[in-house]
Amino acid sequence: MAVAALIAWIVTALGGFYLLGTWIQHGGHRRTAGTTSSNFPPGLIFGHFALAAAGLILWIVYLVSDATGLAWISFGLLVVIALLGFGMLFRWLPTYRAGVGGRVAQAVTGGPAERHFPVAVVVGHGLLAVTTVVLVLLAAITA
Repeated sequence: MAVAALIAWIVTALGGFYLLGTWIQHGGHRRTAGTTSSNFPPGLIFGHFALAAAGLILWIVYLVSDATGLAWISFGLLVVIALLGFGMLFRWLPTYRAGVGGRVAQAVTGGPAERHFPVAVVVGHGLLAVTTVVLVLLAAITA
């Protein structure tokens, strides 16, 4: 169970890393003269990323050391990471809905950086994240 959680976490992280790269590539991290190119505050994005990376490292340490406390700390971090992820999802949905009807206009005007997220990657990242949380919880319970 713990190794399955690790694999799910790594695949989830790869999807998240792709989304982060897309957001940066399209200028989501830039803030100039009171304007923004994203509906996501950089602190939210980078906080989600940093906590997810720290949690993954902590999970790997748990796998090596078999210290049950680390499994529960990893689970607690995942809950916080998931809450940040849901915050981003709720900020992304209106941007996605606004872009669905105007693909040509979107290509010309650009829009917020998160408008360029592939829907399949967002959905896959979310589903894998839920799977990871469940697997980590089950592994912590059986540790």
